[in-house]
Amino acid sequence: MRWKGREQSDNIEDRRGMTPGRMVAGGGIGTLLLVLAVSWLTGTNPLDVLSQLDDQSTFQTGPYVPTAEERELESFVRVTLKSTEIIWTGQFQKAGRTYTLPTLVLFKDRVQTGAGTASAAMGPFYLDSDQKVYIDLGFYSVLRDKLGAKGDFAQAYVIAHEVGHHVQNLLGTLSRIHALQQTADETTRNHLSVRLELQADFYAGVWAHYEQQQFQSLDENDIRSAMDACAAIGDDALQRKFQGSVVPDSFTHGTAEQRTRWFLKGWKTGDINQGDTFTINYRDL
Repeated sequence: MRWKGREQSDNIEDRRGMTPGRMVAGGGIGTLLLVLAVSWLTGTNPLDVLSQLDDQSTFQTGPYVPTAEERELESFVRVTLKSTEIIWTGQFQKAGRTYTLPTLVLFKDRVQTGAGTASAAMGPFYLDSDQKVYIDLGFYSVLRDKLGAKGDFAQAYVIAHEVGHHVQNLLGTLSRIHALQQTADETTRNHLSVRLELQADFYAGVWAHYEQQQFQSLDENDIRSAMDACAAIGDDALQRKFQGSVVPDSFTHGTAEQRTRWFLKGWKTGDINQGDTFTINYRDL
């Protein structure tokens, strides 16, 4: 992805020197991978998983000095976020709507959110309650080294997917589906979650479509990189990797094939109206 020298977003909160005093025991990349696996495989709220791992350890707060690699990643994140702001503002304007910009929060290890304290162990996430995307840049090492999704556009896809949840929030999709999940059985809740995640993958593809159209920044290898990321975090791929077997009823994000296919549909069409994952028979997703 050709991104250097491009406009960067200022809509970022850098909290890397403001981590809460309690931390997850044995924190860091290993714990991040563990909780990613547990939450993705079971559909459990990662905050519930984290509460079981939490101990009384404390850790000092203070000025955070990023490494050169982190400074580079921050610049990349800012460029990617700016691109989503430009593209989704335009798409909403075409539909006669107003796009409210989400804030992206950079943190290290743990962060206070609108829904309580969260950890890097849960990976990047979006909260509709405060309209913020949260990311510890250490996740990108997991994505590359542990899950095998390499390339900067794999990293861009992660941000675009979380921004896709923000799009769902603004369109009322998140609140509607969350309400349905409140009274549904576990299997139905999981199915609804899969539909939400696949639509967010589709929206990430739509963003990629217009990123290329407006900035001519992508090549074939970039799209392959995003596809690798989609496949790496498919429920079936994660279950095989971490538990050695696949349990479809426990899926909460969709298979590697589904996630890749919905991303590619958004990439190829650029048509937000073709991303309805909620009226299709579940088996045909």
